[in-house]
Amino acid sequence: MPDNCKIDLRKRGICVIVPTFNNAGTIEDIVRRTQVFCSDVFVVLDGCTDDTLSRLEVMPAPPRTVVLERNSGKGVALKEGFRRAREAGFSYAITIDADGQHYPEDIPLFLEANRRHPCSLIVGNRTGLEKAERSRGSKFANSFSNFWFFIQTLIPLKDTQTGYRLYPIHRLPWMGMITSRYEAELELLVLSAWRGVRIVSQDVRVYYPPKDERVSHFRPVYDFVRITILNVVLCLFALVYGLPRTILRFVLRCVEMLLLFVGYVFATAVLITPGAFMYLKCGKMTESKKEKLHEFICWISRKVLRFFGLIGNKYTLGGNVGEDFSRPAVIICNHQSHLDLLPMLALTPKLVILTADWVWHNPLYGFIIREADYLPASKGIETIAPRLGELMEKGYSVVVYPESTRSLDCRVGRFHQGAFYLADHFKADILPLVLYGTGHALPKHGRLLNRWPMLMEIDRRISHEEMLDYGDSLKSQASFMRKYYISRYNDIADKVEKTLK
Repeated sequence: MPDNCKIDLRKRGICVIVPTFNNAGTIEDIVRRTQVFCSDVFVVLDGCTDDTLSRLEVMPAPPRTVVLERNSGKGVALKEGFRRAREAGFSYAITIDADGQHYPEDIPLFLEANRRHPCSLIVGNRTGLEKAERSRGSKFANSFSNFWFFIQTLIPLKDTQTGYRLYPIHRLPWMGMITSRYEAELELLVLSAWRGVRIVSQDVRVYYPPKDERVSHFRPVYDFVRITILNVVLCLFALVYGLPRTILRFVLRCVEMLLLFVGYVFATAVLITPGAFMYLKCGKMTESKKEKLHEFICWISRKVLRFFGLIGNKYTLGGNVGEDFSRPAVIICNHQSHLDLLPMLALTPKLVILTADWVWHNPLYGFIIREADYLPASKGIETIAPRLGELMEKGYSVVVYPESTRSLDCRVGRFHQGAFYLADHFKADILPLVLYGTGHALPKHGRLLNRWPMLMEIDRRISHEEMLDYGDSLKSQASFMRKYYISRYNDIADKVEKTLK
């Protein structure tokens, strides 16, 4: 697990930054435990006057050190750490305090949260704080900060005082604006929220040592006054800039989605479906008409994808782009969103798709779906297999989404066996397609379209004989292909999300 975590963190461009001021007693332990999970550790020495640097230099694997000549505050240390990390090519940085309060063993939790919520700011929510022995001032400061953060951003957050976070440093171009000391972490949260960066809470553990062992540089009166002044300033800016911008962004997205929906309904109900009805029902139904219908579906899907590219959802086709689909196959693909069908239908006219009942009976486009011989999977694979065999003899490939249902968080779910039954029944190739981005552009249960790149990669065909090498039962074949999809999807996501701005 630790070695896999190291590899995955580097693939995604994630490093760890440890700001420290005179934490010589704990710094070695924190760095050593952090290096178990992450190979790329930056320690920012904020004007340390103890032997922190010499302790780090004699470690078996010394971390990268950034030495500030004088103590300038945590805000300055974070800015310098982020700057060095960006210069080194990292896109994300996990910050962890050097006083031993945080558990480096929770780093994998941030990795998984980053995969589920790429480009988001992940905030560690310290569990068990209510049981920890803390001063009244510490308890009040956290509640005070949570309250004002909600007022300034309208985002409820349980723990705004934690220093255990994952920052998308490639989305923080305004880093020079933040203040220099302890209150900078609150400012980072507020400015990120105003800029539209999603803020996600992730439960982490916390350790509060006995009072006589604690090392704290928090000055209750001085720092609390600074935080109070900052909150007053942020509230003023929230009224004239932050909240108006947040509300305007939401309204514009709602208007955009409404216009897209109205345009979609009008085009489908008034133009596309009636046009297809008149074309197919006027005169005798022929195989040529059926082929023209499939060509039209492919053409309109490509036009819609091009339109999505114009509004910020660029679509890219990669992998084995030389595949011409001239030989029928059972095509499988991961399933994330209502948008999944668009890149699939844009590939080739020679497709038939197994659909859900609501798609087959849809009042807007159900007629086209039925006339194109897209069959409802609910009838059972064995029942519709004869008709699928006839279509494959005519050169059509059959598309099956093995997950059946769309993924909630883009992770690859359990594969059902239907696709592998068809491939075995017809002795056909399996052609895997890996889809990325549609689940982020329009998530399951989502109502608004997000700006997100979409990508489909065509993998190589797998012959019937080769599939038998991956398992002699349909269950084992489905299990193998799911593991393969998880690996391929993660590789694509790591590459794309490392460079997103």
